[in-house]
Amino acid sequence: MARGLGEAAGRFGLGYVRSAQPGHERYAGSLCIPYLRPAGGADGVATNRFRCIADECVKDSDGSYFFHKDMKERHDHKGGKYMSLPGDPPRLFNTGALIQTSPALVVVEGEFDTMSWELAGIPGVGAPGTGTWRDYWTPALLGYESVFLIAEDGPGETFMDELAGQLPNGKVIRMTDDRDSNWVYHNFGPEALKERIGL
Repeated sequence: MARGLGEAAGRFGLGYVRSAQPGHERYAGSLCIPYLRPAGGADGVATNRFRCIADECVKDSDGSYFFHKDMKERHDHKGGKYMSLPGDPPRLFNTGALIQTSPALVVVEGEFDTMSWELAGIPGVGAPGTGTWRDYWTPALLGYESVFLIAEDGPGETFMDELAGQLPNGKVIRMTDDRDSNWVYHNFGPEALKERIGL
């Protein structure tokens, strides 16, 4: 809700781990982000990632979110900001976007940014980090008229430049002032995201 993604919570199946089964206690108190299978399946979930949302990590001493104050969150604990299940390989988030009819697709880092583009009406997929891209994901992007590769900082731009080298339809877009897509969506609305990629 604090990031303006309340509308996306149900659509993307977000949850909160109030209690955990034995062996999963480390995820208690985290936001659960399911990686949904577009074709469904037994439970429709390929895997889950978990994001720390503990007050001491995401809020300042005055109770306000670091995100709202343009400050970095403080995840100094074991596991860090994001946690995957042990041995789980990297996966693309929101693969359902790949079966939508659209001339354009956005590729970003992270789930919150992916959700922001989807709420703006632009199909998007997210890699879980700069070093997680798998070559076998690339062919799924070749059929689009334009694939907007969104970079928010230097490492992100390097990552997206490498990906653009494999995509004749790829266009690297650097976000203004090293802001991520969710920040732009939250502060300026969906139209600001569309304008950034020229749509």
